[in-house]
Amino acid sequence: MSAHIGVTGLAVMGANLARNLARNGFTVALHNRSVEKTDALLARHGQDGDFIRTETLQELVDSLQKPRRVLIMVKAGQPVDSVIEQLEPLLEPGDIIIDAGNSHYEDTRRREAALAKQNLHFVGIGVSGGEEGALNGPSIMPGGSKESYAALGPLLEKIAARVDGQPCCAWIGTDGAGHFVKMVHNGIEYADMQVIGEAFDLLRSGAGIEPAEQARIFAEWNTTDLASFLIEISAEVLGHVDANTGKPFVDVVVDAAGQKGTGRWTVISALELGSPTSGIAESVFARALSSQTDQRKLAQELLVGAEADIEVPATFVEDVRQALYASKLISYAQGLDMLTSAATEYGWNLKLDEIASLWRGGCIIRADLLKEITKAYAADEKPANLLFAPAFTTAIADVLPAWRRVVSTAVQLGIPVPVFSSSLAYYDGLRRKRLPAALIQGQRDLFGAHTYGRVDAAGSFHTLWGEDKSEVDAVDTH
Repeated sequence: MSAHIGVTGLAVMGANLARNLARNGFTVALHNRSVEKTDALLARHGQDGDFIRTETLQELVDSLQKPRRVLIMVKAGQPVDSVIEQLEPLLEPGDIIIDAGNSHYEDTRRREAALAKQNLHFVGIGVSGGEEGALNGPSIMPGGSKESYAALGPLLEKIAARVDGQPCCAWIGTDGAGHFVKMVHNGIEYADMQVIGEAFDLLRSGAGIEPAEQARIFAEWNTTDLASFLIEISAEVLGHVDANTGKPFVDVVVDAAGQKGTGRWTVISALELGSPTSGIAESVFARALSSQTDQRKLAQELLVGAEADIEVPATFVEDVRQALYASKLISYAQGLDMLTSAATEYGWNLKLDEIASLWRGGCIIRADLLKEITKAYAADEKPANLLFAPAFTTAIADVLPAWRRVVSTAVQLGIPVPVFSSSLAYYDGLRRKRLPAALIQGQRDLFGAHTYGRVDAAGSFHTLWGEDKSEVDAVDTH
């Protein structure tokens, strides 16, 4: 019996992807550095389909149909390079190595270029949906060559989540495009989670609504235009009661959020691209601040708040819902705009309607909102920014008064809402006729002769600040 695909690295994600493949009719060769994990998987789940047990990478390679497809599921970084180094001499031209972990896209670009010289295909694929998604149908974002997708795509599309009969899997673009899109997905996820947390805090600290009642509110919100996986699970978490204390679960959990790096990578990449992802950045910084527990404890003793003694509006719950919708929409807009910048920088032909469609099912940020986002980018006239699509221009206009009321109320009450407020600032910054960057350009020219443009003339100019303050053509200063 020969296998359609081999999987090396059988921790939970690797094991679940292998089981998913087997359940969908593919013969899967299994390999793990410790054979015990292979045997444990076969003992527990061998009935899921056809598996081939191997003890070495050579055995794994020998068991595969050509072109060989080897899926790596090990920790990102050096462990991936180590497995590639071991696999490379065992493979033949045309074979495919797949990295389905959360690798940095620049590593994927480097590996793809190096293996292409050996006539081997390297495919970095983003997989979203966690352990359950890996087993039952994730959102899959493959990069690599179009040729490699012809051999690999049918397998991936078969195991992916499906929405309206369509698989949540499509070829994204060359080299690191798949991992880049997954990274941005995770950045949007960070912002989405943070802004939901801010909504919870506003309802609790601002309106005094306890978690059990919030669970009902969030469940109701999940029947509106906020319907999404994260809103759904937020209702479940808020309704959960700690068995040991009888208190709401959220009250016994330490309020310091961890992170594994993909959100931070998104922000770093956005800075390098000059792409304004302020909501995503604030969500990453909010997690970092939450983890500074010693400073926060000291701050509670030393720093005053001077909060205003105000009553929240009677419309507060609905206002928060509308502000949450607007802020979530901004996080998608910023992430998709970043993809546009990356496509230009790296020569990728990213199709935003397809990418939005892939996120409709299987992944963490799946939401009803993505149906409208997909439509917006599938239109003949594609918006330069998601907010410019007529449906969303109207939607933001409708919720804008509530959004402003919520941010204003939060500031007066001393409740931090970094993503609510930065998202509103992004919206206002985008639509303002004049921004204070004019003053900044003047400052830069004064202290560093960095030059500036004029609204009434073409070219670059410099003012002789240390002399008579006359203006000269910037060309004359060099």
